[in-house]
Amino acid sequence: MKQDTIVYKSFFVWMLIILIFTSKLYSQEQAIVSPSLLNHKWNAMWISYPDASLKDYGVFHFRKKFNLTSIPKNFVVNVSGDIRYRLFVNGTEVCNGPASSNLANWNFETVDISESLKLGENIISAVVWNFGEFKHLAQMTNKTAFILQGNSHQEEIVNTNGTWKVFKDEAYIKPTKRPTHTTIGPSEKLEGSKYPYGWKQGDFDDYSWKQPKIIGNGIPKGKFTFWDWALVPRNIPFTEYKFQRLNEIERFENIKVNSKFIDGESPIIIPAHKKIKILLDQTFLTTAYPELIISGGKGSEIKIKYAEALIDTNGVKGNRNIVEGKSMPNYIVDIFYTDGGKNRKYQPLWFRTYRYIEINVNTGDEALTINDIYGFFTAYPFKEKAVFKSSNTELRDIWDTGWRTARLCAGETYYDCPYYEQLQYVGDTRIQALISLYVTGDDRLMRKAIDQFHNSQLPDGLTQSRFPSVEPQVIPPFSLIWVEMIHDYWMLRDDNKFVKKYVNGIDNVLHWYEQHIDETGMLGPMDWWNFVDWSFGSWNNDRPLGGTPTGAIDGNSSIITLKYAHTLQLASEMFDNLGYKNKAEDYKNRAKSLIKSTYKYCWDKNNGLLADTPDKKTFSQHANIVGILTGSFNKEENEKILRKILEDKEITETTFYYKFYLVEAIRKAGLSKDYFDILNDWKEMIDIGLTTFAETPEPTRSDCHAWSASPNYHFLSYVCGIIPASPGFKTVIIEPHLGELNYIEVIMPHYKGDILVKLKRKGEKGIQGEIVLPKGLSGKFIWNRKVIILKEGKQEIKL
Repeated sequence: MKQDTIVYKSFFVWMLIILIFTSKLYSQEQAIVSPSLLNHKWNAMWISYPDASLKDYGVFHFRKKFNLTSIPKNFVVNVSGDIRYRLFVNGTEVCNGPASSNLANWNFETVDISESLKLGENIISAVVWNFGEFKHLAQMTNKTAFILQGNSHQEEIVNTNGTWKVFKDEAYIKPTKRPTHTTIGPSEKLEGSKYPYGWKQGDFDDYSWKQPKIIGNGIPKGKFTFWDWALVPRNIPFTEYKFQRLNEIERFENIKVNSKFIDGESPIIIPAHKKIKILLDQTFLTTAYPELIISGGKGSEIKIKYAEALIDTNGVKGNRNIVEGKSMPNYIVDIFYTDGGKNRKYQPLWFRTYRYIEINVNTGDEALTINDIYGFFTAYPFKEKAVFKSSNTELRDIWDTGWRTARLCAGETYYDCPYYEQLQYVGDTRIQALISLYVTGDDRLMRKAIDQFHNSQLPDGLTQSRFPSVEPQVIPPFSLIWVEMIHDYWMLRDDNKFVKKYVNGIDNVLHWYEQHIDETGMLGPMDWWNFVDWSFGSWNNDRPLGGTPTGAIDGNSSIITLKYAHTLQLASEMFDNLGYKNKAEDYKNRAKSLIKSTYKYCWDKNNGLLADTPDKKTFSQHANIVGILTGSFNKEENEKILRKILEDKEITETTFYYKFYLVEAIRKAGLSKDYFDILNDWKEMIDIGLTTFAETPEPTRSDCHAWSASPNYHFLSYVCGIIPASPGFKTVIIEPHLGELNYIEVIMPHYKGDILVKLKRKGEKGIQGEIVLPKGLSGKFIWNRKVIILKEGKQEIKL
């Protein structure tokens, strides 16, 4: 008992150290890279392991000792790796990366490590891994390598070269097959008896470690005729890394677990030769690095499973809060074989997405103690600056759930979903980027996404549908959405210099579509995967070409033709403002011709709707949504058509993704009450225990999908009605659509300062309150067609 108390006290000290350390980890901003490193060949060398395939699965440790006679005020290093690295100084992690990119734009991180240095001997170390054929689909790669370059002569003492040492970690067991349900890389299997514990510390014996293989100098992008990796500075902040405890113990088998275990206050002792199982519940979905601390138990096997939701015997998720009669899916399972040491810490190299964690233990000849398990939340460090309050408290639940969805779907890129794919798709990203700008004011990840899709462009003009991605994929409508995303940025940011970089890319996309216009004046048969929405009904929903509307393959799809026309309209508006008058006029006229032809061949007088194709056999909400957005109908027709597609259950309906565009059509038609009816779908998700919004209506694959967080954008842009009145958001229109709401209170970040709106209904048609605009911003307030001119500062509203 006395020995157990000693172990527990030492463990408590260890936990205190963790809390102090993680409060500082990644809290700093990126340091400033020396301009010379962007224009000249680096003195530092890319290094790797000398006796192994550099393209196969492998985990490698690098380290170097160096001495300091004084601690400098700054000690800045530039670091990168392939595929991934984590950098440590004197045992403390200081950064990881590289930020996801491609070989022609390979990111490096710049970090000041001075706070982690000490007088005398120091140790700088890194773990670098390449999962080879099992790698994450978003992780592009050349070959396993690592590079670290001092920012100035002072720091070049730590440059990677032949003075470093390297070790291949055989504790990581190569998988035998690729994951079948996810694309985020393999689960891990670690043999603890082979792991080099203490390798990050200065007193570790690295005598048997090898000298590294020298690959070549670091090469900045665009400065030399050849390269392995064209190095560019990271242009986004480090991801968040925040201590996070699990919240509930749901059940346990063959062992008793004290409720204080998840608080780190009651270790679990598992006798020898015993199998146990513990199910833990975070109570909400998270993205985190789980960390398990154990002692003893040599020869034990520990399996850690992670899931968004439990499933019943038929594979159905049902209510996410109910665990009875359900089990964990086996999609992501880490396995750790223990070596019997004290306070052994296991953390996977890559983060996991989970609400539920299940620990399965099979002990050997020794008892095993599980001291603790917790996580470190990770995501892009967005700060929620916007505020939305209203008389309907249910909207607050939607806001909070949507914001969690958006956060978990953003890291070094935007993700479609954090559990299954972690891939940056254009269709999802446009919606995510709007949420980012409206809720946080942070445009850095949006700018990076726009640029990455531009880098993905193929010789025929189309962007890839997702990027970065090891496996190319083309969804032509997503190339149009990329153009729309640039238009969004152009309207929300006063940054024409950035937008002009993509003028040729935009024209290439639109030219590809022009080549597919046939004799009808509509788009003919379309190549690639013309995904629009995961809708049911008459559409093709058989993978790999699911979500494809009627006419996409055979030709004359009204949906895709009008989507092209709408993008031409937005591009024309943008190009005209940027000074490309002739091109703008060409786009404008082409859009008019497409709209006219589509109406001629697809308008059905009997149904009063646009059909999906000229044969007029199938109808959808989608076709009429893009009809409204392109101005194919007058205002009276807009209202009539919108009312019909919302009430007619025989036509193909939108799912969560395309409801974003449905709301934009509602905005144009001015039917505000219908928006609040649409929100029932989101309320139902919350009612069945979802803590993030799903990819599709039940049964859904992904419980967390970025495109379903669109209410967070529309609460601000539609319900409150804050939108740019001119390019660059130089002026604003505030036109609320309150529906049945009695009041709203909103704060939205603008790059000039916060916009504050506080409004309350007065009688049946009146409104009163106040609006505060930041300095330098003016605009209009519109209510029931009445207009109040807004100026900077505070103003009373009374109509």
